[in-house]
Amino acid sequence: MKSILLVGAGLFGRHVAKNLYKLKDQVLVIDNNEELVNEILPFVTDAKIGDATNEDFLRGLGVSNFDVCIVAIGDNFQNSLQVTSLLKELGAKTVVSRASSDVHEKFLLRNGADKVVYPEKQLAKWTAICYDSELVFDYIELDNDHAIYEISVPPQWVGKTIFDLDVRKKYNLNILATKTEGKVNTVAGPGTVLGANDTMLVLGDHKSINKCFKL
Repeated sequence: MKSILLVGAGLFGRHVAKNLYKLKDQVLVIDNNEELVNEILPFVTDAKIGDATNEDFLRGLGVSNFDVCIVAIGDNFQNSLQVTSLLKELGAKTVVSRASSDVHEKFLLRNGADKVVYPEKQLAKWTAICYDSELVFDYIELDNDHAIYEISVPPQWVGKTIFDLDVRKKYNLNILATKTEGKVNTVAGPGTVLGANDTMLVLGDHKSINKCFKL
């Protein structure tokens, strides 16, 4: 369980709060809009109404005591930069800020953000990759070159074992797990036989994935 300072109770902030609530994290949310704060109250440990760009207000929260500070006010370019910078100056351990454009992302990193999330861009890439091919069911980007794909078993692979296919040697790919009817087999090994209705979690670089599965 972590202690989280969430700055911004808008749509993105509410979604973050709801997921942190499910993870049983302790969350303090701040926003200058009382109505938004009231809406998010059921999903947070505490809430305060105030201006996050006010240094004295932030200092009073003891930001250095939180494990993570999340700046969810990406729609206001200037405010998100100012809050990100203030949090870092006040001793925040980790600052994660939301960006709304490529330029915004660059400035956030320059102003102290340890990590930047860009929901629209990340979701757009996920959507394009997953729906460009009927083989791909899910996609998790690890860096600019590598990802984990959930991908269906090609017809020519059905009935064969992971050892038979030897994709690690042929394509520099790793089959991390298999999934059958929604159930994940995390101990998939060389002897695992692939079924027609299975999907695989495959780790590799984009070029190798595309070459292997002809995406």
